[in-house]
Amino acid sequence: MLTVDPIRRITAAEALKHPWICQRERVASIMHRQETVECLKKFNARRKLKGAILTTMLATRNFSSKKQDIIRATEQLLAAAATGDFEAYLKYLDPQFTYFGPESCGNLLEGADFHKFYFEQIIPKSVVRSIHTSILNPTVHLMGEDSACIAYTRLTQFLDKANMPHTQQTEETRLWIRRDGRTWQNVHAHRSAMAGAPGSSGFPTAGSNMSTSFNYPI
Repeated sequence: MLTVDPIRRITAAEALKHPWICQRERVASIMHRQETVECLKKFNARRKLKGAILTTMLATRNFSSKKQDIIRATEQLLAAAATGDFEAYLKYLDPQFTYFGPESCGNLLEGADFHKFYFEQIIPKSVVRSIHTSILNPTVHLMGEDSACIAYTRLTQFLDKANMPHTQQTEETRLWIRRDGRTWQNVHAHRSAMAGAPGSSGFPTAGSNMSTSFNYPI
């Protein structure tokens, strides 16, 4: 009955007909009981090992799934920024969202008002078109069941009014927390100064030449 292979394992009916069961008064006393005990120990050890392996596999799968959720949430936040959709962008921000970057002049900013200015005043006047944002080399660290940190390189491609392509790069770190065990929200963002080709360190506005630009803090 303790045989792992179901093909080789005897059935319950066969077990009941075994002398060790049906003639236990005569047979059980002469059976090597220590061998039976050792067999039970081995069976229990295999069962525990299998349980530990399955638990490890499940935990690894869950970690991988959470990391993909963080990358996906970051991509969706940046996509909302690229399209200038402030309402969609705001859905991914925690009410106590904080930001630190080159545009903040050394200050830690709280809330979305600083970013809202760019959505309302800068983006509509920008001559930038066909914005495409990519996340390169994302590294996600899970800090608990409902918190995570992601660091990545953000590559932004766009066309100016003369249809000239430009690319700029930033290194960004974002902290995420999960509300109610379901929704991930960005609680902090930290980014480096922009780097790009000469004359394309930022997005130009109407009436400006390509050497006059600004950092896009979203």
